[in-house]
Amino acid sequence: MNRQNSTPSMILGRLKNNILSVLFVMALVSCGGRTTHEEAATYAYTDDYEQTVQVPTTPQRIVSTSPAVTEIMFALGAQDLLVGRTDFCVYPPEAGSIESIGGISNLNVEKIVSLNPDLVISGSMIPRKSSLQLEKMGVPIVCVIEQQHFDGLYDNISKIGKLVGRTAAADSLNRLIKGKLALLSDSLNNSRTQEAKKSIYYVVGFGPSGNFTAGGNSFINDILTMAGAHNIAEDITGWSYSMEALMKEDPDYVLLRREDSATFCNTDPYNKLTAVKKGRVIGIESGTIDLQVPRNLDAVKAIRQRIEQ
Repeated sequence: MNRQNSTPSMILGRLKNNILSVLFVMALVSCGGRTTHEEAATYAYTDDYEQTVQVPTTPQRIVSTSPAVTEIMFALGAQDLLVGRTDFCVYPPEAGSIESIGGISNLNVEKIVSLNPDLVISGSMIPRKSSLQLEKMGVPIVCVIEQQHFDGLYDNISKIGKLVGRTAAADSLNRLIKGKLALLSDSLNNSRTQEAKKSIYYVVGFGPSGNFTAGGNSFINDILTMAGAHNIAEDITGWSYSMEALMKEDPDYVLLRREDSATFCNTDPYNKLTAVKKGRVIGIESGTIDLQVPRNLDAVKAIRQRIEQ
């Protein structure tokens, strides 16, 4: 009956009011939802270079430009978040299935942006210029660098765990590493306690360009010490080491990347070192000692097994 008595203008008026009411409610819900989302979506994070960046609370697409970051993300079970990595991010082998963005020092910014990441986690090798380019393009980038001492590994695992939303996994991984290291330490203290430590030299670089090693102010020195060895370069800071000092110290063991062993042993004057003549050159898997990663424990065990033979 009301419908019959309603005029077209009355019906249009009611429709108009209903539409306006719906639009008003939708606007309120939309605005309220957007404000809440924006407040919860990011937080201020200060990285290792003291740069404060707004990073996503739950990143879904991450590009890693650091082999150590990539390896730790896998160890945390966060590899599903990785959409890009460098050519040098080769461990674990599964990392090879993730799209590469090229090198490290010559970062391909355009390639990174094309992957549409909501976060980039870098290391110390990334040029500041590249970071600024990404920032200008609206891509949040934070830096997690290797720490001076071995204990810094725990801090880096915690930082990365927070950034990728795996804080519980990071805590668990740190406890696991500490537990394994404690067992190694107890075992070491119970053996060879009366014997002098074997001297060792870690080769970072060698040849005409100079000799480079890890001094006492490095996490690598801590690894050598935890393995029960004496780093002949523990008194230096930086990485440069003279040929004269190396020949004079004539270490019991030489440690270097496995792929460099043959060249080192066949190059003069390194072939005159006692360690080379007696077959005491330890070729170690790349990444286990030169990166600050959970595999540092593998380096401790490998070195210790050799020097205890």
